[in-house]
Amino acid sequence: MINDTIAAIITAYGKASVGIIRISGSDALEIGNKIYKGHKDLKRAENHTINYGKVYDNYTDKIIDEALFLVMLAPKSFTGEDVIEIQCHGGVVVVKKILELVLRNGARMADAGEFSKRAFLNGKLDLAQAEAIIEIIEAKTDKSLSLAVNQLEGNLSALIKKVRVDLLSLMAFIEADIDFPEEDIERLTIEQQLELLLGIEHEITNILKTAKGGKIIREGLNIVIIGKPNVGKSSLLNALVKENRAIVTDIPGTTRDIIEEYINLGGIPIKVIDTAGIRETEDIVEKLGVDKAKDLINRADLVLFVIDSERKISEEDKDIISLLQDKETIMLVNKVDLGVKDEFLKELKDLSQKPIIQISAKENIGLEDLEKNIIDLFFDGDIESNDQVLVSSTRHIDALERADDHLKGAINSIEAQLPGDFITIDVQGAFESLGKVTGETIEEDILDQIFSQFCIGK
Repeated sequence: MINDTIAAIITAYGKASVGIIRISGSDALEIGNKIYKGHKDLKRAENHTINYGKVYDNYTDKIIDEALFLVMLAPKSFTGEDVIEIQCHGGVVVVKKILELVLRNGARMADAGEFSKRAFLNGKLDLAQAEAIIEIIEAKTDKSLSLAVNQLEGNLSALIKKVRVDLLSLMAFIEADIDFPEEDIERLTIEQQLELLLGIEHEITNILKTAKGGKIIREGLNIVIIGKPNVGKSSLLNALVKENRAIVTDIPGTTRDIIEEYINLGGIPIKVIDTAGIRETEDIVEKLGVDKAKDLINRADLVLFVIDSERKISEEDKDIISLLQDKETIMLVNKVDLGVKDEFLKELKDLSQKPIIQISAKENIGLEDLEKNIIDLFFDGDIESNDQVLVSSTRHIDALERADDHLKGAINSIEAQLPGDFITIDVQGAFESLGKVTGETIEEDILDQIFSQFCIGK
C-alpha cells in the first residue's frame, strides 16, 4: 500500500566515509524523531534542512553513531512523500544497525526500485524519466550518460505528451462529428485530419530513426576480431585497447580462448573480442576455440576480418569470407608497413564488397581510419546526442512502433474514405501506445517488472 513507510540503505555496502539510510512515507518524521537526539524536535524542523545529532537506540537507550538527519517534507521530496535521510559513518555494521533500528520503529524494507516507483505514482516524474535513473547508474560512457540525462530531463516525454495532446484533440473532433452530425460546432475537414495525422506520423518516424544509434550509445557494440592464425588479431586487440592484453607470438594457434576487452570509441562503449584463429585443426582445445569464434560471428554487431598482406589469399580465407556475407564486416589488410601488392587488394575486392582498410596493428597505421569507418557505419559519421531526442529502450521502441502502425492505419482509413469509427479506433490505439512510454497507459504487472530491475536503494 502506498501509505506505509519504507526504508533502505541507499549507499553501497562496505567501508566508506558516509552511509545513508532513506526513510519515506507518512511515518518518516515520527520514526526519524524516535531515534534522533539533537537540539530540536525533527517534527519542528524546516523543510530541506540538515540537522546534526546522535542516532539513538530507543530500545537499549544507547547511542549508535553521530549523524546528519536530512528533512524533506511532502510534496517537495524525491518520492513526493515525507522523507528522512540519515547520513552516518560508512561501514557495514553501523549502517545495517541503524536500518534495523528504523525497521523496528515501524518502517518496512523497501522493495527494489520502490522509492522511484513512489516518485512515479506521486507524479514527481513519469515512467520514461524514472527509467532514465537506472540508465544514469549503468552509463558506460559520457555519451550514454548524456543520453540518460536528456531522458531524465523529460525531453522525450515532452515530445510524446505533445503528440498525445494532438491525438486527443483529433479524437474529440471525430467523436463530435459522429455524435452530433447536425450540430453547428467547430469541425476539422478530412483534409485537415489527414494533414494532422501525417505530421504526427512523421514525428514518430523521425524518433524511431534514432533507435539504432540510441541503443548503441546505451548498450554499446560487440565487435569480433576473426581471421586465420597468426595474421595479427591479438596485435590489433592490443592496439585498440592500448595495452598488451593478448599474447603475441609467431606461433600459430597461440590464442585458443576468447579474450574480451572494453574500449571507448568516440563515446560509444565497445566490447572487442579476440578469437582463436579459424583453421582446420586436430587440437581439441584449439578446435573448441575455433567453434566458439564461429558462434561469436553470428552474435556480433560488427566483424573485423584480419588478413595478412604478406600471404596469398587462401581457401581458408575464402571460407571465412563466405561466412560473412550477411554480417556487418570491415576487411582489415594487416602488416601494410611491410608492403601490400595491388594484385592482392584487387583479388580481395573481387571476393567481397565489404569495406577494406589497410592497417598495421604493430605500427598503429590505419587505426584512425578504422575508428572513422565504424562511426560512419553505425552513425553516418555523427554521434552527437547532447540536445537530440534519442530513443534507446527496447520498451520505448516497441511502443513507438505500435503507435506508428496505428497512425498508418488511421491514415489509410481516411484515404479510403472509411467512416469516422474506423479512424477513431486507430487514433485511440496510437494514443494508448504512446502513453506506455510515459506510463500513463501501462499495466500494473509491467510497471512492477520495470521497477524490479532497480536496486533496493532506488
